[in-house]
Amino acid sequence: MALSAPLRFALVGSGWRGQFFHRLALRAPDRFAVTGVVTRSAERAAAVEAGWGVPTHRSVAELLAATDRPEVVVVCVPWARTAPVTTELVEAGVRVLAETPPAPDVAGLRALWAAVGSSGLVQVAEQYPLMPAHAARLALVREGLIGTVTSVQISSTHLYHAVSLVRHFLGVDFDPVTADARAFTAPLVDPLTPAGWTGATAPRDAVTTLATLDLGAGRSALYDFTDNQWWNPLRARRLVVRGSHGEWVDDDVVRLVGADTPVRSRLERRLTGLDLNLEGLEVQHLSFEGRVLWRNAFAGCGFSEDDLAVAALLAGVGAWARDEGPPPYPLAQACQDHLISLAVEESARTGRPVTTTTEPWGADR
Repeated sequence: MALSAPLRFALVGSGWRGQFFHRLALRAPDRFAVTGVVTRSAERAAAVEAGWGVPTHRSVAELLAATDRPEVVVVCVPWARTAPVTTELVEAGVRVLAETPPAPDVAGLRALWAAVGSSGLVQVAEQYPLMPAHAARLALVREGLIGTVTSVQISSTHLYHAVSLVRHFLGVDFDPVTADARAFTAPLVDPLTPAGWTGATAPRDAVTTLATLDLGAGRSALYDFTDNQWWNPLRARRLVVRGSHGEWVDDDVVRLVGADTPVRSRLERRLTGLDLNLEGLEVQHLSFEGRVLWRNAFAGCGFSEDDLAVAALLAGVGAWARDEGPPPYPLAQACQDHLISLAVEESARTGRPVTTTTEPWGADR
């Protein structure tokens, strides 16, 4: 979503995830601008001011008292601090984009909802449904390409991110869900981590969590995630979305178009910068049977697909903050994602099925 002027946002936290948001503003200055960063130590503040070129503050109160008040504040702090910082900002009447998850546990989710749920001022940075391939698949699924969607199998990302995708593909909101999970430990080489290549060639123990989710009305999901699967090149990503008239398997789809006519099609990416193409390395668009379903709204910025999803979310937050668009990922949805992911963890820990209840954020919806 294009904004009429760059979205002015501030950051609480200057760690790994905060740097992602700053990079968006650095590469797309016509879309985003960082007005300030809250960081607690003077040493880190000096490093941020020197490296990022933005003013820093020691507290939220100091940030909000500054001349250049942000339109939105992005909260990128450890889980235990997200809810208190979000609450402080809402009490000051500020719109918030909180990192995932919005609180660490069920009690924290309930307390946060009680404190700020009715304000309508909180969105959550759940970007996975906006990743190019997922966005394209979702568009076709919602058009009924494979009929009524009944199940999702996902081995890609973890817990609340995976749950978000499951819920989006199945069209599930706040109904109770039963999770039945088990954890298995097995050897696996881990050659790449967020810190870089490890040089390791010997395996170490890695935990794989397998879970089934019963989402009611015949809808189900299979969750499969191994420690560090995001980074480990020895573990692939897989997505299966099954419907009454066909199924997606990663980028391939088979569906029935006539009583005796199953057909196969494929989601296609146009990537530039390969071979003799000199347009720059990035994804330009995704198409299906000649129809463009997703187009890069930040062409020329050199964003990864994850960056493109976060940028799309941030642009949506900007439109919402200016009352020019709908809320992109409301707090209630993120609370439900994490509620189900906590049920998966509890079931894996206890070896027993865990069923969620209808929580306050879903009671009147």
